[in-house]
Parts: sequence; structure tokens; C-alpha cells
Amino acid sequence: MAIQNLQLADLAAIGTIVPFEDELREIGEFPLRVKEKIETMQMNIGLACNLHCKHCHVEAGPERTQLMPREVMEQALRIMMMLDIPKLDITGGAPELNPDFTWLVSEAVRLGKEVIVRTNLTVLDNEKFEHLPEFFAENKVTVVCSLAYYSEKESDRVRGDGVFQSSIKMLRRLNELGYGDKDSGLILNVVYNPGGAFLPGAQEGIEADYRRALHDNFDITFSNLFALGNFPVGRFLHFLKESGNLSRYMEKLSKAFNPSTLQGVMCKDQVSVRYDGTVYDCDFNQTLGISRTSKHISECLKDDIVGCDIAVANHCYACTAGSGSSCGGAVV
Repeated sequence: MAIQNLQLADLAAIGTIVPFEDELREIGEFPLRVKEKIETMQMNIGLACNLHCKHCHVEAGPERTQLMPREVMEQALRIMMMLDIPKLDITGGAPELNPDFTWLVSEAVRLGKEVIVRTNLTVLDNEKFEHLPEFFAENKVTVVCSLAYYSEKESDRVRGDGVFQSSIKMLRRLNELGYGDKDSGLILNVVYNPGGAFLPGAQEGIEADYRRALHDNFDITFSNLFALGNFPVGRFLHFLKESGNLSRYMEKLSKAFNPSTLQGVMCKDQVSVRYDGTVYDCDFNQTLGISRTSKHISECLKDDIVGCDIAVANHCYACTAGSGSSCGGAVV
């Protein structure tokens, strides 16, 4: 059985929770559908990464070699132009490790698209990539960076020894270029994930704590903080199973289901493209192999992307628990 099917079976086997699809049927919200206007194309351009984070849902790492070829990037950009999708959200792995990364950013900017890059920061602390902060600023790229916590011990526990100090160094470099300064137009957003099998607290409170700690201890500023729940997918799912927390965590998510989050979930106005060009509803469905069309981006027409039914399973409780969770943080 494929790894993706095994993960779906793990989530479906928890008999103490109502299947997510049934939850939607109960409140008259099934099926969820993609809006007629897509705001964002998210492209996962590879699973190669310089880190091996404990919560990574795509199981990225130094041993992964999957990278999106330029041909797929070109096909995806054509779809963006055809559907007038204004934002390109580039993720990985560490997307900077794709040899066509700077081409993709430059081409999207040339086409008039707003570009978002999701970085782990530490990859920029490498001689090969030290030019990228300036490249980001020149192209007015929105930088979304992972920072597991604002203290070294807790951050390195999740992401590896030395990661926190490297991240602080790169945050300072981005600040020097104007990132995080509200008058510069250069946006620097920080992402927080809980360090264990629990839901994030109120995003506003976490942001205030991060802002105070980073400013007082390191003289670092940023634009916004996004609090993202950990998804029971990939490496975090393995952790939940090995620690005996899977059933308890899923019960916690399902009990915190909040119907008001459904209007803001990212899959409604986003299309996600895997490194091989397959089209999905979101990065998490990518990992689980749940595709809305099973089509390659080169084969897609408008009707394959907008107004479609969204594929759902029990991992979707992570997006709809409490204040909700999306690539842009809480949704309510």
C-alpha cells in the first residue's frame, strides 16, 4: 500500500471521531467548492531541504531529490495568466534549492504577479544563497519565514541545533534591507507552529509575544505572525503515532471544529501544484495524494481548477479547528 494511503488509513481508523465529510454533510456544507476566482497559485517546487524538521508535513530533507523542472513552472505560469491569478506562493522543502528558483521569481514578477516565498531562513545563511535577501528586496518579494519559537532551546528542539541563531542572523539581514518596516513596502511574515500535539493559542497573543521578545532581545521587527496548527500528515503524523498521541490529537481537533472557518479555508481560493505538475487543493492534499482532478497542470482547463469540488478527509479538521489554520494563519 502506498505511503499516502497508509496515512489516510491511519486517520480514517480513529473511530471516536465523526468523519470530516459527515461533519460537513450534517451542517449542509458538503461538498466544499473552489470559488470562481482563484487568488493564489501555490507551487511546491521541491522536497529538497537543508533541514529535517520534526513537524514537516511534506517530509522534506537533505536526502530528498524531487525538484520541479522549469517546464512545469512555465506551464503553471501560463495557467496563472489564463485565469488572472494575482499571487504566486512558492514553497518546498527549501524552494531556494531548486536551480530555477530565481528564474521563477523573476518571471512571475515580470508577468505582474505578487510573489510570496516561504523560507526556513537558514538556507539563506549559506554562501551559495547569500545574494537572495537582496534579490527578494529588489523584486519586492513577500517573505514568509518559519521560526518555531522566539527562544533558542525551544526552536532548536523542533528544527535542529544551531537553527535559531542562524535564523536570527538572517532576520537581522532582512531588517537591514527594509523588511518588516511598515514604510518600506517589504513584507516579512513569521510563521509559528506548536511544538507538540496541541493547538496554537490565539494568533494575536502569540504575535504580541514574538514581537516583544524579538524586539527586546534581538532588535528584530516583522510585519505579521501566522499561527498554523500542525497537520496530522507526514512527519508530524509519524510523531503522533510513535508517541501514542494520534487518537487524542484527532479528537482534540474534531471537538474544536468551527463551522465559521469554512468560508476562509485556503482551498477555496487557491490551487496547489506539486513539483511534478499534478494539481491539488492544498499542500496537505499533495502529501496525501488526494487530487481534485489527478490532472497535470499542462492538461488543465479552467473548469478543472475553478468551481470544482474540494477533496476532503479527516486531516481537514486541522484547518477548521478553533480559529482555523491556513497558509495565512488563523482564518477567523
